[in-house]
Amino acid sequence: MRTRLTLLVAAVSALILVAFLVPLALLVRTVAEDRATVRATADAQSLVPVVGTADAATIRLTVEQLSAESGRPVSVYLPDGTVLGTPVPRTPAVALAARGQSLTGESEAGREVVIAVQGRADGTGVIRVGVPRDELTAGVGRAWLVLALLGLLLVLIGLLVADRLARTLVRPIGELSAVSHRLANAELDARVTPSGPAELREVAGALNHLAGRIQVLLVQEREQVADLSHRLRTPLTALRLEAESLRDPDDAARVTAAVDGLERAVTGLIRHARWRQTPAAGPTGSDAAEIVGERVAFWSVLAEDTGRPVTLDLADGPLPVGVPADELAAVVDALLGNVFAHTPDGTPFTVRLAREDSYVVLSVADRGPGLPAEAGRRGASAAGSTGLGLDIARRAAQATGGRLELGTATGGGAEVLLRLGPPRTESGPPTA
Repeated sequence: MRTRLTLLVAAVSALILVAFLVPLALLVRTVAEDRATVRATADAQSLVPVVGTADAATIRLTVEQLSAESGRPVSVYLPDGTVLGTPVPRTPAVALAARGQSLTGESEAGREVVIAVQGRADGTGVIRVGVPRDELTAGVGRAWLVLALLGLLLVLIGLLVADRLARTLVRPIGELSAVSHRLANAELDARVTPSGPAELREVAGALNHLAGRIQVLLVQEREQVADLSHRLRTPLTALRLEAESLRDPDDAARVTAAVDGLERAVTGLIRHARWRQTPAAGPTGSDAAEIVGERVAFWSVLAEDTGRPVTLDLADGPLPVGVPADELAAVVDALLGNVFAHTPDGTPFTVRLAREDSYVVLSVADRGPGLPAEAGRRGASAAGSTGLGLDIARRAAQATGGRLELGTATGGGAEVLLRLGPPRTESGPPTA
C-alpha cells in the first residue's frame, strides 16, 4: 500500500509538472526570441535618421560601428544598389521593404529585421539587421535546465510527503494486523493503540471491543464447564460408596480404581477450565510406556469379559512424550473405548507403542468393520457416544508437534496411529 501510494503521487506530480513546465518552457523560448528581436529593431531604428539624411561614407561608418558594438550583421541598401555594412545579398524581405514596408522575417541564419527609410532624394533606403539563432535562443537552455531541476525537486518533495502520509496509514494497519494475529494465537490481552485517520481509529476501537468481548465469553464458558464438571462430584461420591459396598474385594478394588480415575479426570477438567495463567516452568510430559501399559491392563479386564483377544507390544521404556499423564491416560482410554464401542464382542485388537525418530507412535488396530466415514469429524459418532474421543487424541498429538492418522489395519478393520512429540520446556524447543 505504501509503495502504491508513493507511485500514485509520483505519477500525478509528473503529469501536473509536464502540463505546467512544457508551456512554460515554450514561453521562455518565445520571450528570448522576442527580446532579441526587440534589441535588433532598436538598433535598426537608431540608423533611420542617418540613412535618411547622411551621405554614403557617413552611413558606412555608422553601420560598421553599430555592427561592431552589437555583434549582429547590419546592412544598408541604398536606392542605387549600393550595399553598406555586412555584404548580404538582397533577400525577399529586403525587396519588399524597398517598396516602403518594414517587416520582420525568418532567414536561414535566424531572423532579420528590415526597415524601409523614406525621405531620401534618390529613393527608399532599406536597413537590415540580422539576428543569429544563437542570440534567439540565448539563455533558453539554462532556463530549461532550471525548470527541469525544479520539476525534479518538486517530484522528490511530493514523494517524500506521500511516503510520510503512507507511513501514517500503513503503520496503524500493520499494528491492527499484528494484534489480530496475536488474538488468533490466543493472546486475548492484546490490544491496539488507536492511531492514524479516524476510520482506522474506529476499526482499532472495534477490534479492542471484540477482543474484550471474546475474553468475557471465554471466561463465562470456562465457568460453565467448571460448574458442570463440579456437579459430577456428587454422583461420583455415590458411586464410590456403592463400589466400597461390593462383597467381592477384587470387584470393589477395580470399580474403586475406575471411580478414582474418573474423579481425577473431573478434577483436571475443572482445573483446565479455570486455568488462565501460563503453565509452570520446566518440562511437562509423561512416560508413554508406563501410561499405555496401565491403561491396557485396566481395559484387559473388560476385554476378557467380552471375549476380545488383546495383543500388547510395548517398546522398552521410558518413552517420554509431551503430554501430561492424566491427559495421555484420557487419550488412551478414548482410543481403546472406540474399539469396544465400534466393534462387536469377540473382536481382537492390538496395541503397539514404539519410537520412530523423535516421536513415540501409539497404534491401536482391530479386526472390526473399520472406521465410519464421519469418524474424523468432531462430535460425530455412530455408536451413541459424544464423538469427541478422536478429536481429544488429535489435539493432544498436535500440542506436541505430532499428528493423528486414521487408516485400515492389515487384514481389515480400523487402525489409529498417534504420533506424540517429546516434552517441551518453557523456553520452547522439544526435549528429546
